Amino acid sequence: MLVTVLKGAFIFLADLSRSIQIPHALDFVVLAGYDGALGGQTKIRLIKDLDFPIAGRDVLIIENVIDTGLTLNYLVKTLALRRPREISACTLLDRPYRRLVDDIPLRYVGFTVPDHFFVGYGFDLEGRFRGLPDLRIVH
Repeated sequence: MLVTVLKGAFIFLADLSRSIQIPHALDFVVLAGYDGALGGQTKIRLIKDLDFPIAGRDVLIIENVIDTGLTLNYLVKTLALRRPREISACTLLDRPYRRLVDDIPLRYVGFTVPDHFFVGYGFDLEGRFRGLPDLRIVH
């Protein structure tokens, strides 16, 4: 089962899904960040849940970019409660130097990138440029 957080990684997910030769299903979640009441910490909450059960299945979370790891950590812990056989993650872009969480199950990394702001290939700037066919750096 390939799972992604909408909207950023959907183009990467589509290309990856077409290249995987073993049978698999796709599912999507929507997460939102908000400021917590105490200490101004950012909290994450689930807005749209999976449509299919994952118990006993191998789950590969597809991300467009992993920075702090907080979102991926939240999603892994949330999905682990549903007893999948295995959970691992794949990201197109990785920024390990920004990591705040160490124990994320990151198995596949496309590129380790510097701290630039990217648009295109699913990445957006205020809702624009998501459909560009390649990644571009915003200066």
